[in-house]
Formats: sequence, structure tokens, C-alpha cells
Amino acid sequence: MEEVILFILCYLVVLIFYELFIVRRAKNSRDEKAKSKRKRGVKEPVEVLYLKNRYNLDMEKIEYNQLLQIIALVSSFDISLIVSVMSLIPNFIIKITVGFILIFLMVYISYYFVYLFYKKKGMIKNGKHKKD
Repeated sequence: MEEVILFILCYLVVLIFYELFIVRRAKNSRDEKAKSKRKRGVKEPVEVLYLKNRYNLDMEKIEYNQLLQIIALVSSFDISLIVSVMSLIPNFIIKITVGFILIFLMVYISYYFVYLFYKKKGMIKNGKHKKD
């Protein structure tokens, strides 16, 4: 039961953090009023860049705010799940090793599901993602 509470609390904290610091900042950088800020170096979140470059998302078809919300939900879930799994492991070295491996695994899998979601909606350029 403690793990479930930890997962839910961690999910909510990370989601609020994403909403306040990542999503809000990225939305503001896309506003018409913020064009001058964009020129000064306000960048897109790394998650958006990863999805655009890896899976060839067609950003002209995608509603940017929806993409940011999906990224916030997915990233919050990933982080919460990793923290919950790590809390079950007693040894610190093993905990760090498992966490490190899970980060890459979860990001790859979860953003692949985001890709499938947008592919189903027809928002991928050329209908397929770039190969390694």
C-alpha cells in the first residue's frame, strides 16, 4: 500500500512540476507575443525535440499544447514508476543501477507509445519514423 501512495504522490508532484516549469514555459515560447524571446534562445523541451527527430512528427498538424500535455503525463508516469520500483530495492548501488537502466527503457517505450498515438492520427511525416 505504501508503494501505491508513493507512486500517486510522486506522480502528482512531478506532474505539477512539469505543468509549472516545462509546459507553461513552452506554451509561452509559442505565443505570438513571445517571438522575440524565441529568438533570444527560448527552446523547445527536449522531449519535443526527441519526438520530432526520432519519430518524424509533423509539427504543423499537431496541436502543440496537446503534445505538451501528453509529454507531461507520460514523463510524470515514467518518473513515478521508476521511483516506485527503486524504493523496493534495499541496496543503494543496485537501486541506482536499476534506476539508470529503467530511465532509458521507460523513455524509449513510453515515447514509442506517443509515436503510435500520433501515427494512428496520421500526424507523422512520410508515415514512418527514422531508422537508427
